[in-house]
Amino acid sequence: MRSANIRRTTKETEIEATVALDGQGRYDVATGIGFLDHMLEQLSRHSLIDLTVRATGDLHIDFHHTTEDTGIVIGEAVAKALGDRVGIRRYGAAEIPMDETCTRVALDISNRPYLVWKVAFSKPKLGDMDTELFKEWFQAFAQAAGVTLHVETLYGENNHHIVESCFKALARALRQAVEIDPRAGDSTPSTKGTLSGSL
Repeated sequence: MRSANIRRTTKETEIEATVALDGQGRYDVATGIGFLDHMLEQLSRHSLIDLTVRATGDLHIDFHHTTEDTGIVIGEAVAKALGDRVGIRRYGAAEIPMDETCTRVALDISNRPYLVWKVAFSKPKLGDMDTELFKEWFQAFAQAAGVTLHVETLYGENNHHIVESCFKALARALRQAVEIDPRAGDSTPSTKGTLSGSL
């Protein structure tokens, strides 16, 4: 099983995450931010990546550091579990509806981190969480995991639905991309023969 554990400690946060790419979507998440926990549970369940996260941070200041650093640690764990990325499908895409909302995610596990974020919110907060922090999480994850990640909400009104469709679409696209392609054998899905910043 392709799995990894990453622990990151700073003066602002202490975070540990374990991922198993070939899992069943089992999760055990506690970040101290209820809504973020809910989104990470969705990520695990719909990607079938087993995920354990423990995070403590300076929540008395705001949720920024814990949100961003959680994205970093989960991304690093995914990257480590992927190893040399031999035999993976590499690309994934999903279009996920949630009531009145529909979000599209396309990604490339290329080791060329990049985020395109075309998601708009009508309110500055969702519960106690600043809506601008969701972009920070996706940016941190893409950078740490080495993923080119495009997220676009095609339409939607309810902010909860918008965020949840983003995480679910990421989950389904990620599930495709990390899967071992039975036709690929032990080859790397790149004409360069490596996925270290390759095309």
